[in-house]
Amino acid sequence: MAATFEHSRPSVCPACSVTPAAEALAEQPQDARLMLSLPGIHCAACISTVERALAKAPGVHEARVNLTLKRAAIEADADVTAADLVAVLEGVGYEAHELDPGMLATTATDRQARDLLMRLAVAGFAMMNVMLLSVAVWSGAEGTTRDLMHWISAAIVLPAIVFTGKPFYVNAWTALKHGRLNMDVPITLAILLAVGTSFFETIMSGEHAYFDAAISLTFFLLAGRYLDYRTRASARSAAQELAAMEVPRALRMSADGETETVGVAELVVGDLVLVRPGGRVPVDGMVTGGSSEIDRSLMTGESLPAFAGPGCAVSAGEVNLTGPLTVEVTAAGEDTALHRIADLVAVAESGRNNYTSLADQAAKLYAPGVHILSALAAVGWFLYTWDLRISLNIAAAVLIITCPCALGLAVPAVTTAASGRLFRKGMLIKDGTAMERLAEVDTVVFDKTGTLTLGAPHPVALTDLPSETRGVALALASVSSHPLAEALARGLREMGQGPDAVTDLHEVPGYGVEGAWQGQRVRLGRATWVNAENTDVTATFLQIGQAEAIAIPFTDSMRPGGVEAVQGLKAQGLRVILMSGDTRGAVDRFAAEIGIAEVVAEALPAEKAARVAALADEGAKVLMVGDGLNDTAALTAAHVSISPASALDAARVASDMVLLGKDLAPIADAFETSVKARARIRENFTIATLYNIIAVPIAIAGLATPLAAALAMSASSITVSLNALRLR
Repeated sequence: MAATFEHSRPSVCPACSVTPAAEALAEQPQDARLMLSLPGIHCAACISTVERALAKAPGVHEARVNLTLKRAAIEADADVTAADLVAVLEGVGYEAHELDPGMLATTATDRQARDLLMRLAVAGFAMMNVMLLSVAVWSGAEGTTRDLMHWISAAIVLPAIVFTGKPFYVNAWTALKHGRLNMDVPITLAILLAVGTSFFETIMSGEHAYFDAAISLTFFLLAGRYLDYRTRASARSAAQELAAMEVPRALRMSADGETETVGVAELVVGDLVLVRPGGRVPVDGMVTGGSSEIDRSLMTGESLPAFAGPGCAVSAGEVNLTGPLTVEVTAAGEDTALHRIADLVAVAESGRNNYTSLADQAAKLYAPGVHILSALAAVGWFLYTWDLRISLNIAAAVLIITCPCALGLAVPAVTTAASGRLFRKGMLIKDGTAMERLAEVDTVVFDKTGTLTLGAPHPVALTDLPSETRGVALALASVSSHPLAEALARGLREMGQGPDAVTDLHEVPGYGVEGAWQGQRVRLGRATWVNAENTDVTATFLQIGQAEAIAIPFTDSMRPGGVEAVQGLKAQGLRVILMSGDTRGAVDRFAAEIGIAEVVAEALPAEKAARVAALADEGAKVLMVGDGLNDTAALTAAHVSISPASALDAARVASDMVLLGKDLAPIADAFETSVKARARIRENFTIATLYNIIAVPIAIAGLATPLAAALAMSASSITVSLNALRLR
């Protein structure tokens, strides 16, 4: 049973217009497949503990935990609800929230990565076998022996090249159908020309066949494509994650007070819905009955719950903590504030996808240039020799020697090296262009609660609390799950304090906990409840009998490395801004402590995203660092974004990088590394350009066979990869 405690916000919701929040409980879907978010898991031991606990729950058939996505998928009987399973996990010490599995279909097994890896393995196996056969030809085999080696090579390469080159063929055909060129068009032509000329030479008993060149080319290109995919792969869409948090059902109340479970889509403006303690608010509406506290932390950034009573507005996704509420519907479904935030995220995601990477810019110039050179070489040599075989061989050599292996590896090789370096320092890079975008940043915007702080209040100056009252405070605090009560109880126990014998303990929803001690009424909770004046700091109040209430202040712990991150970024010439949904006084005090001069306080989610967009309109390249639902739209709208691993799922998804630990210090190092990575990428493009300047004239002059071209191409790819490794 949770109690309500005073904090720095007013005792009633200001204008009752604060928009919503968070994940919590809902009833089970009809298909009996449940999906739970597990934000607190972090290791293999967590996986086994959660899976064992769920497997023992009545009615559960199967439970599987995904550590990367921090989520559990459960198959269970139709009468098993998410609330049942959440209670089971809370019993073993893990926080859990229900997600809508129907909205998370895109987060299924990563088939594309496995497909690329399988094709890469097949290409590598075929390449090694053909290279062994080629040794006989290189050693001087002639006549029937040479022809036999060529035919065996053809038998290996032809099916392998059809299977392994499919990603390039499909992309090239798609581009050509739409009247454009991309990197895969010259790649496909080079592969097909190498195989075609080799097969023609084999049929004609020619001396040279280039099956080894064709399969080697495919292998190196697949290696670059796989690296690129792994660095670019985003786990899933933030907009879909937000949509999965929307409550699919609600308890509608009839005129006689009876309730029925209906789909949210069936609700209309004016309907009354019942929101039970521990449940999410399914609609935007106005409270008409009951009093409670609403958890808005993931939306407003404020770490403590807000009071909700008759006349207060509530929004879809907010969590009702202490007492039942009757809510009159003012908006449902697509009209709710939560859905509007999901729309904001979707729009911002689409804008970010318009970013053009250095590799894409190079491809625009490269693809048409290669085709022109190859065509000119083929036509020129045919007019000069009137020999189709020679002209096709030279055209193939030009395409192979200029094939964009080095260009294809230039970015992913560097990104992979940089990702490995940052991963060892506690930062995971999710997006392949994140390093490039981070290097362009000139402004950093930090959220406060849960980002620069741990979002966990702890009591200060407990030794100043009269010794005779500490046991009473512990007894009252111990029966509540309110964050201030839990922190107070933990702090008192750490001092060695035991609880006094307080009887008749009960909760007054929206206000606090009270009981009887030595014939006197004792209360712990909101200032107005105990006739005390609000303070300008977060606090709860203890009153014994008719004595004056005692304020117990709280503070939030700063996240490790916060000062180092802020000062490190400022030392590198970046502008740093603190933007928070918390009160002006709390934000100003914290900003002074951590060393940030620019402050934006009491910012709602849409305002955060709008301010980030305004900075971008002024020409700034913004790095946003945040953790909550209130930060998700701003994270997506920023040029690049970072979230801690403890952040809400939707915030982590919207971010380009994730901090794996509590320490913020890697953020400053990430910026420095990104600048170095951009320099390596440009060096790789320079290497690839110089290589082409030297190699292309040689191929056009007919001085390089397709095999020699493939070897030269491989050498350039290896050089680019070695240069990228300097980052490690």
